Amino acid sequence: MTVFRYDSTFEGLLTAVFDAYTRRQVPDVLLSDGDIAPLFTEDEHTVVTDPEKSQRVWSALEKRLSRDVCNMLFFSWLSEEKGVDGMIFRFIRRVFDEVANISTDFADPDVLRIKQLAQKVSWEKTRLTQFTRFQKGNDPSENDGGAPTFFAPVSPQYNALPLAIPYFKDRFRDQKWLIYDIKRRYGFYYDLHTVTEITMDDDAHLLAGQLDNEMLAADEKLFQSLWKTYFHSMAIEARINPRLQRQHMPKRFWHLLTEMQ
Repeated sequence: MTVFRYDSTFEGLLTAVFDAYTRRQVPDVLLSDGDIAPLFTEDEHTVVTDPEKSQRVWSALEKRLSRDVCNMLFFSWLSEEKGVDGMIFRFIRRVFDEVANISTDFADPDVLRIKQLAQKVSWEKTRLTQFTRFQKGNDPSENDGGAPTFFAPVSPQYNALPLAIPYFKDRFRDQKWLIYDIKRRYGFYYDLHTVTEITMDDDAHLLAGQLDNEMLAADEKLFQSLWKTYFHSMAIEARINPRLQRQHMPKRFWHLLTEMQ
């Protein structure tokens, strides 16, 4: 049994594809760093992620596949489903080894599952744009004329935050913001010019999804109170339909929505 071990990144997976063709060796199993190799492993290769190699593989895919299909591959990767790396690896091999267009061969379980996962991730991206709520932080620099930073906690089912960032950059281009995935513990910060991916050494105060009172701007507390009052005053008790509400606003988002607190 041949095993390829890589760093569990998309670039690492593409590098693994490059190495497979260079070595003329197809792995039976893809493993992440730290995974235990199967009992009957005969050959183990450690993939060193190389941006140049991964870009060559991706460029070759772009020449053979439409943009939508390339997006489908990346979207399915962001699903984080167990075994999705193997599905994508086999899909890419078929693209390079076969003349026919395999992107619509839904009799192949890999092709079908990749499409299904991509659709789920795409829908999760849409939900992020619908249900993300910003909180205005008490930024000391604002007293000196600086712009305040708006914080938004998210916890998507799939790792769809990178896909939604272009929307937020365009929609809120005139304010600084930090969108933080409290489930995966990373986020993106926009400083009015560029978007930077960030991680925090100490993010315990963010994991609850709500900034502490001392970190909120004074007018933010007032706006939150007014919004909650408006939301509850507009509700018609006789027409409350929890089942329909959950269909339009999944319950897993409720703990991050100001109006549902």
